[in-house]
Amino acid sequence: MTLSPEQEAQLQRIARRTGRNTETLAQEAIDHLLEHEERFIEAVEKGLASLDRGEFISHQEVKRRIESLLES
Repeated sequence: MTLSPEQEAQLQRIARRTGRNTETLAQEAIDHLLEHEERFIEAVEKGLASLDRGEFISHQEVKRRIESLLES
């Protein structure tokens, strides 16, 4: 993987400040990103499946619920 000079400098700076080496820090960053992306994709797929089943509320209902919450 190729990093820009700015990314490399930031990685080195964070590694130095946290007492970790750059390889470990980069691996942790990749792990976090992959976990986040996986959860995001699963949530989108779940939402699309709900939509396909007709399980949704209208824009007007969302607006009404938000206004109700804000008035509370």
